[in-house]
Amino acid sequence: MRRDYFELDVENVSWVDDGDDPKKPQVRIDFHGPREVLEGRLSDPTGGYLDASETDVAFRLQEPLDDPDAAGVVSVTNRITGDFILELNESAADVLTFIRAAREYGRNADDDGRYRVEVHIDGEEAVVYEKQTFLVYDADGNLLRSHSLIPSGVEL
Repeated sequence: MRRDYFELDVENVSWVDDGDDPKKPQVRIDFHGPREVLEGRLSDPTGGYLDASETDVAFRLQEPLDDPDAAGVVSVTNRITGDFILELNESAADVLTFIRAAREYGRNADDDGRYRVEVHIDGEEAVVYEKQTFLVYDADGNLLRSHSLIPSGVEL
């Protein structure tokens, strides 16, 4: 599936720097491509959509993190099969800002997720996931724990 089929929009991240009240960071992913392909990837063997607990979100750098123009690939994968559900290109600075906001929000949040992911297909909401984990990997595939969002008590 082509990465240019996807558009990503982020909300509720500026409050960290602005000193405003915490708001749950949200990412909306809009898909404009063959509907049946993404629906198939979002579905479990019974045909229903995967639950949040059956998916993983990660960011894989393509350049060193200290490069001011570093970019990488955001991916959502099926936790059971390891298959990619979707991938899209993003700047490292934007992703790390999002993770920082999710980390700060999670320090005082009483709900299940530190951030929210919404996937829309041609403007229609397909799935909404409340997530707590967002893993960051360098270009060689090594986990960058200090940049990742890993809930306490989770062992990787």
